[in-house]
Amino acid sequence: MSAPPSNSGNETAGKPQLAAVLLPFDRPLRSGTSGEGVLPFPDGRSATRAAEARLAEAVGLTASIGLTIVHTAVFPLRNRRPSTLLGEGQVEMAAAAIEEHGIGVVVVDAALSPVQQRNLERAWHCKVIDRTGLILEIFGERARTREGALQVELAHLDYQRTRLVRSWTHLERQRGGFGFLGGPGESQIEIDRRLIGERIVKLKRELEQVRRTRGLHRSARSRVPFPVVALVGYTNAGKSTLFNALTGAGVYAQDQLFATLDPTMRAIRLPSGRTVILSDTVGFISDLPTQLIEAFRATLEEVAAADIILHVRDVAHPDTASQRSDVIAVLNEMTTGLDPALDEHWQERTIEVLNKADLLGGAEAVAGTDDAFSIVASALTGEGLDTLRQALDTRLAAGMETVEYALSIEDGAGLAWLYQHGEVLDRADKEGRMLVTVRLAPADRARFEQR
Repeated sequence: MSAPPSNSGNETAGKPQLAAVLLPFDRPLRSGTSGEGVLPFPDGRSATRAAEARLAEAVGLTASIGLTIVHTAVFPLRNRRPSTLLGEGQVEMAAAAIEEHGIGVVVVDAALSPVQQRNLERAWHCKVIDRTGLILEIFGERARTREGALQVELAHLDYQRTRLVRSWTHLERQRGGFGFLGGPGESQIEIDRRLIGERIVKLKRELEQVRRTRGLHRSARSRVPFPVVALVGYTNAGKSTLFNALTGAGVYAQDQLFATLDPTMRAIRLPSGRTVILSDTVGFISDLPTQLIEAFRATLEEVAAADIILHVRDVAHPDTASQRSDVIAVLNEMTTGLDPALDEHWQERTIEVLNKADLLGGAEAVAGTDDAFSIVASALTGEGLDTLRQALDTRLAAGMETVEYALSIEDGAGLAWLYQHGEVLDRADKEGRMLVTVRLAPADRARFEQR
């Protein structure tokens, strides 16, 4: 099977690939609103968002795959043209800029149909990548684990299957059928579609095996057991930096969109002495491609299994409210369907971490309150992290039971188990017995009493 043309910006050795980023958006929702609109997507979804913030995000995504951005533009849409999405004058205006700057790749921050993508490439004489293709390209470069590679390949194939006509030039060739004289047989596009379909089926089987393996790992943890705390949030909100600050791990963390993709887990101790497992998951983004939502279902199941969800927000970002809505929308989508991955009450076990407070002058400058539902912090300076640890302790303790046990003085293993899995509130040694008052989760209490 022939390979489709690469969308990577690094195909010219030693020479940076020049790129343009174009943002189409509908006219403002209400009069007097400057730079705010509804971004167009063929499936009818929309997101109210400042055009400048959305364009800056698209530029960050484009730069993260090594492209050099030399031109940006925002195009108001009066009508979405089925052939090119943009108006005829806008296409000509972009073509002039592309020729002037010698641009080789154009990123259109919207979902383009295969026909629109093909027509724009013909008009501009360069590669055109839409938002979905750009995010898939980033994920393809960043995935490191076997699971991540499988998930990205599945999403890529699902995306490319509808774009065979525009990608390959040999697709109308036919292969002879059965018999001595042959016949019309299959066209190359039919062969390629069949091969892609077979590969997709195989990848889904392999991912299902990954999902079963993750289920076994969760079962093993439930027998230990340690509570799981999952980090979620918009990309570049500081999840990996917070993960490193809480665990002392060396997870890759940069001021970069989708700096890390593969999930990482570490054990941490809270002030009470309780051990919990902290899980760093992939970052979300507005209008996350539907192919990735499905493909990364196995990874996001770590969120579903978590006892506490930490929603990390970049409180210093001018679009922080919209980013919060985008994350909640993706998580809510996980609660629907025939086989929902997340229960509908997930927000009841969520704590919001208003991160990057240092960029606003510290926690005191942030309009928020440190309570059981919202913690102002800075993963970079460490401000607010002690409050966050205490909040985790408080939230976990809320579902625990206080019990008293009388252990024999020789039962050191039992005492150690209680210290490891619970919060020992009091201990007194009397007449060869140890009277221990401990706070335990219901499952741990049942496990201890059945030993």
